[in-house]
Amino acid sequence: MTLPASVFIITRNEAARLGRTLDALGWADQVVVVDSGSTDATCEIAREKGAEVHHRDWAGYGPQKVFAEAQCRHDWLLNLDADEVVTPDLAAEIGALFAAGPPAPGAWRVRILNIYPGDARPRRWANDYNVVRLYHRSIGSYRDHKLFDRVELANGVRPGQLRAPVHHHALTSWHHFVEKENAYSTYTAQAARPRGRLGLILRLPFEMPLAFLKFYLLRRHITGGWKGFVFAMAAAFARFLRLAKLLERAGAGSRREK
Repeated sequence: MTLPASVFIITRNEAARLGRTLDALGWADQVVVVDSGSTDATCEIAREKGAEVHHRDWAGYGPQKVFAEAQCRHDWLLNLDADEVVTPDLAAEIGALFAAGPPAPGAWRVRILNIYPGDARPRRWANDYNVVRLYHRSIGSYRDHKLFDRVELANGVRPGQLRAPVHHHALTSWHHFVEKENAYSTYTAQAARPRGRLGLILRLPFEMPLAFLKFYLLRRHITGGWKGFVFAMAAAFARFLRLAKLLERAGAGSRREK
């Protein structure tokens, strides 16, 4: 028996990873995939796995997810990325919430744990992301923002915490990580609001070392051995690269004004 909940996923060219994500969602009554123009087998895989597939041209992370919410027929919603897998323990924990019927409207944070290339499980003591992903539509919805997509809750709503995690298979290889971060930093630099050049220049010497410390210590990639060091260094460089692209954009804008 499935739970009266809808899971929604936004995709583009995720054929290599989407199947594993969908295979872990047999407990949900509805799975919605909103695709923004895949040229691989993403949509075919989604349909074969029983998901409802909708097309919407890319409008940014928040707008895509707001559209996906509107396609869901249940009030309880769970958002996943195409490379995120609900663990059996998390599926059981969500099932326990619905054991006596749909729970009262609320929201729940879920830990999203990164898995390094070549590994099957996240590192011990992982501390990557802890965000609201399971929520009732009457008290929350995704923010309609191109870059910073997060669930905004009604005033006074305090989310609960689910103990079991989602496993995030974001990286197929270190080469893929660099390609992904390069593309993402370009998109975020282009979509961000214009910034003053002086402030960006002053940040240059500190952006990468501070980002490295954030990933390596605060998010505990120090516990990941050499892979944790590489992950933290590459992620920090991506932050630095985004800053450089923001500066490049600011310089191009000032030249056009002249």
